Amino acid sequence: MAKVSVDASTCVGCGLCEQNCPEVFEVRGDGVAHIKTQSCATHNLKEVADACPVSAIKIE
Repeated sequence: MAKVSVDASTCVGCGLCEQNCPEVFEVRGDGVAHIKTQSCATHNLKEVADACPVSAIKIE
């Protein structure tokens, strides 16, 4: 299983990841995306990571 992480120092909290995959990502009150779970059956997490405008999401 892939490991999903968000670099909090890079994340600008734009919400694109949460919009594209709310099952995994959540932008909280601190203005940073957080990981809710490590997998999603309906979205390609690599594509979500590639869409991040500041490349803060890593899939390992």
